[in-house]
Amino acid sequence: MDINEFLSDNARNMKPSPIRALLNVVNQPGIISFAGGFPNPLSFPVEEIKQIMNEVLDEEGVKALQYGGTDGNAKLREEISKRYIKQGLDIDKDNIIITTASQQAIDLTARIFVNPGDTVVCGLPSYLGALQAFNSYRANIVGAEKDEELEAVVRAMCMSGKKPKFIYAIPDFQNPSGLTMTVEQRQYMVKIARKYDLLIVEDSPYREIRFEGEHQPLIATMAPERTIVLGTFSKTFVPGFRLGWVIAPKEIVYRYNLAKQSADLCSPVFDQYVAAKYLEKGYFEKNLEKTIEMYRGKRDVMLASLEKYMPEGVTWTKPDGGLFLFITLPEGYDATELFHMALEQNVAFVIGEAFFCDGTGKNTLRVNFSFMDDAGIEEGIKRLAAAVRTLFEKNGK
Repeated sequence: MDINEFLSDNARNMKPSPIRALLNVVNQPGIISFAGGFPNPLSFPVEEIKQIMNEVLDEEGVKALQYGGTDGNAKLREEISKRYIKQGLDIDKDNIIITTASQQAIDLTARIFVNPGDTVVCGLPSYLGALQAFNSYRANIVGAEKDEELEAVVRAMCMSGKKPKFIYAIPDFQNPSGLTMTVEQRQYMVKIARKYDLLIVEDSPYREIRFEGEHQPLIATMAPERTIVLGTFSKTFVPGFRLGWVIAPKEIVYRYNLAKQSADLCSPVFDQYVAAKYLEKGYFEKNLEKTIEMYRGKRDVMLASLEKYMPEGVTWTKPDGGLFLFITLPEGYDATELFHMALEQNVAFVIGEAFFCDGTGKNTLRVNFSFMDDAGIEEGIKRLAAAVRTLFEKNGK
């Protein structure tokens, strides 16, 4: 039997994640991996979670072990709404639906808004998981390399009869680049979205992990009528709970509810009870402060190691928060070739080309600084720099 004869067009269009495929290789003993986007296990509040789990079982009993509503635990949505109200959003719990992490939120976004052939505009580079989701629904993904190119890209698509459905953006500590949009860049995006009547999907998993500088306003505060905010606890609490959320106008949240009903009925109920109580007790803020301090130190170790070991001609971003930075080789060099050389040095990264919807970015790579210990970060960058020098020598630099 040939299974391909039975596949839907959408299934045929699904592509494997290069990151997931890499994990089987890079997680071998002895390899220093900068590939995954993993939070550091030392940030997980194990003792507090043990305490809260017992409290939930004592106070809520079988309710916490039963199916729940598709929209999610009411107390959790209230606690999340409080955090966003402090950031200037005029919302309540009914503007929020809990999802099975933000990856489901991205998938539901594509399911709700994208017909085969519809255009979605994103940055160059952009989050690989979003590109995967949009591709699986057969979207036409168009990238804008620079923010000032956004209107030209949108105008061109509109003139060709392919008006975009939405602009997808990660404005804070973007994955993979680590960069953050300025207030002016956010205002410009809102201006374009209003001018051409587009939605904005503001993917915001890293926003609270800021090491320095001032928090920039949510795009949703500038255009609440047309912005969908995606959030998650995977980077700031525990990824294993798989809890995320969507914040949007209520008529849009209703559509997410319908789409989620056929996807998984509801997100993990017990996890939601635990997260709600964790927030209510004020544990979240205290743990986040410790996490930020730890990640700031790890970023600084990685930046110092890059300065110390990396040969001339290589550049990298200097993020003010988040989990990643982006390295760029001189033009003409291939990060795929470097990847295999790096594996020989027992160090791994993610090839940057995977984050570019147009197939460019061949000379780029993403590295994660949150997961590895400090000594591993320095040793890993030292090994990576040795692989880069080998690449340069092979290609005559």
